[in-house]
Amino acid sequence: MVQHELPADARARTGVPVRTCVGCRKRELATDLLRVVVAGSGPEGSLVTPDLRRRLPGRGAWIHPDPECLSLAERRRAFGRALRVSGPLDISAVGLRVAAEAERSAPARDVESSTEPLEEKRHTQS
Repeated sequence: MVQHELPADARARTGVPVRTCVGCRKRELATDLLRVVVAGSGPEGSLVTPDLRRRLPGRGAWIHPDPECLSLAERRRAFGRALRVSGPLDISAVGLRVAAEAERSAPARDVESSTEPLEEKRHTQS
């Protein structure tokens, strides 16, 4: 069995669960990942839904709340394997949640990138 190196902050905090993202296959703290479960059957297949409180019954899969990880998981058909479900999966609810998370974190990234030139100017002037 291959052992993977944990992120530095995961090693520092003991007792915090570490999970693997089904999209990018990186190990992260469970608090940094979104848990998804099969919540029932719909017209388009088994309904995969985000478990925001991490309390829903059933087998769960973990994914970064990032559109890239979601597209990787879709392309690799990782949700079906991780959740041990055969047949088509309806992951539209997960896609909406990931999009909302990405939209929420996007303005913070813009603020960070806009402050970088100011810091560079400050260093060149002194």
